[in-house]
Amino acid sequence: MRPLFLTFFAFFLPFLAYSQENCRGKCPCGGCSEDQVKTVAILGDSYSTFQGYIPDGNAYWYYVPEKPEPERTDVTSVTQTWWWTLTHSEGYRLGVNDSYSGATVSYTGYDAADYSDRSFITRLPRLGDPDIILILGAINDSWAGVEMGEYEYGAVERKALYTFRPAFATLLRKSRELYPEAEVWFILSDGLREELNESVHVICNHYGIPCIDLQGIEKRMGHPTVKGMESIAEQVLGRLDNH
Repeated sequence: MRPLFLTFFAFFLPFLAYSQENCRGKCPCGGCSEDQVKTVAILGDSYSTFQGYIPDGNAYWYYVPEKPEPERTDVTSVTQTWWWTLTHSEGYRLGVNDSYSGATVSYTGYDAADYSDRSFITRLPRLGDPDIILILGAINDSWAGVEMGEYEYGAVERKALYTFRPAFATLLRKSRELYPEAEVWFILSDGLREELNESVHVICNHYGIPCIDLQGIEKRMGHPTVKGMESIAEQVLGRLDNH
């Protein structure tokens, strides 16, 4: 009986050891190799934060509350976030998540404050060595009423980065320069200023970076709910998987 048990155990050990961390969703139980799993870096704002999962010092919107705050959000676990769902369910692994609540793409923040310390441009070099970079932003630029500026695609003076178009173009240009082997995607939320939406599409097209236009995202206090997070994950994965 004992030899039979050992034979049975030896046969099934590879399946028991098969880690979801190394193979998610896309691979059958036969397993997958490391080079089939893509490392995803997240560069975002409050929509992509969760306390304890972003760099120390970065402001966050989502966290585990001491007691429920239904008027604020129903997202109370990191596993409910769009980026966690994506990197743990569909054959990808999470690399760096450098998201910062309230951050703008440009150097201008709310009440015309200088946000250059938390700008997407400033945080871009911190993403490690990803296969895919997902940038979800421009929300605060829209909400803060940042000036659009002009379309400028080369190196610009610092003062130009306090307006949206030169800053966004700089972000995409530098993403190509810093991560030449990575796939770069921009994710555009719904409900933003039309002038900003148009600018994003024009600049993404210039650099050949695909833009995922989110639709119908349920929000509470302007931020995705659990249902909204699920919608983001579904829409982004739909594009990535069919790319």
